[in-house]
Amino acid sequence: MSAPRLVATDLDGTLLDPRGRVTPFTRGVLERVWAAGIETLFVTARPPRWIDALADAVGGHGYAICANGAFLYDVNARRVVRSDLMGVEDVRALVADLRAAIPHIGFALEHARGMHREDAYGAVDLALAGAGATHGPLDGDDVTAFGGIGKLLARLHTDDPGADLRPSAETPEGLAFLDRVRDVVGDRAVVNYSGACGLAEIGPSGVSKASALAAWCERRGIDASQVWAFGDMPNDVPMLTWAGRSFAVAGAPPEVRDAATDTCGSNDADGVARALLPLLEDFGT
Repeated sequence: MSAPRLVATDLDGTLLDPRGRVTPFTRGVLERVWAAGIETLFVTARPPRWIDALADAVGGHGYAICANGAFLYDVNARRVVRSDLMGVEDVRALVADLRAAIPHIGFALEHARGMHREDAYGAVDLALAGAGATHGPLDGDDVTAFGGIGKLLARLHTDDPGADLRPSAETPEGLAFLDRVRDVVGDRAVVNYSGACGLAEIGPSGVSKASALAAWCERRGIDASQVWAFGDMPNDVPMLTWAGRSFAVAGAPPEVRDAATDTCGSNDADGVARALLPLLEDFGT
């Protein structure tokens, strides 16, 4: 297959090592990729503020697709430049319906200015929540204060969620909760799973890593066949399916491996970087 014009990669569990860092080896390979004239793009479930620490690793263009496609983030300027958001009324309805259907559920919002959470969502790392994070009720008119919302986070914060949400041999811990959330949400929004047990990430209908990546590529005249994509979780499946060549990292769930054209090593073995090495040899770099 011909060399790509763009390498699109997930971060956590894929490009980043288990400590959440870009290793020196991977950084060196990425620099060689840029030197060969190939763009790189981070495509992640992370909110924009979680990208700032990786600014020196994003490459020449300095952009990242965040929150499963909801935000396009200018890493250098540290600002959201494009959004596909959930409407306020849609979020209000989803919160009400999920709260009625699932006892002990708690919510948080990711919007362009940061995070807001309610008590029932549980504690968060304040460093990750960001300096602009807010805390308070999330019902009815409280939602309207945040305008468009990129991601609604729902967490089951209890030790006794009820028999219908207990894990089983067929439905591991946390995934029964996701199935119930999907049943309630229906086609009103997209329910993503990016590896955090008991956490549902709810985004705008029709928006995914793939849709945002396709829009990015269309504006630059890049065809899907010219893209290599890397991922490790179910929220990566649309992107892996869309790209001309795609890699599931070692240890990815079966549905992720089935969606990809290839596999590569794990994130604790610089799997993405090592998959790119043959490409660089073809360029003689």
